[in-house]
Amino acid sequence: QVQVVESGGGSAQAGGSLGLNCTASGRTLSVTGMGWYRQSPGKQRFEVAHIKETLETDYAFSVRGRFTISRDNAKNTIFLQMNDLKPEDTGVYYCKIMSWGLAYWGQGTQVTVSS
Repeated sequence: QVQVVESGGGSAQAGGSLGLNCTASGRTLSVTGMGWYRQSPGKQRFEVAHIKETLETDYAFSVRGRFTISRDNAKNTIFLQMNDLKPEDTGVYYCKIMSWGLAYWGQGTQVTVSS
């Protein structure tokens, strides 16, 4: 089992910045991909950013150039730096961790961006 704990988020004005942290604990030796997903009211959850154990990253088109995902393999932690926030970035952000082909999710953290 892998436990996933998120922190960060909160409220910001458009153009501002926020950061999200996610830490995996438990059976972490087999952790591979880690990523952040967003779910907004009335919309499906989608992947915002992803980082492999090789530190290769990928981003949703809507956040490229504004969000940066990073990873500390020794601490099994990922960090999402969100800059130049827009109201459409509002939603609940979930951390997802892959281990042995299984997905483990955090409880979600709210990000609210006001115009």
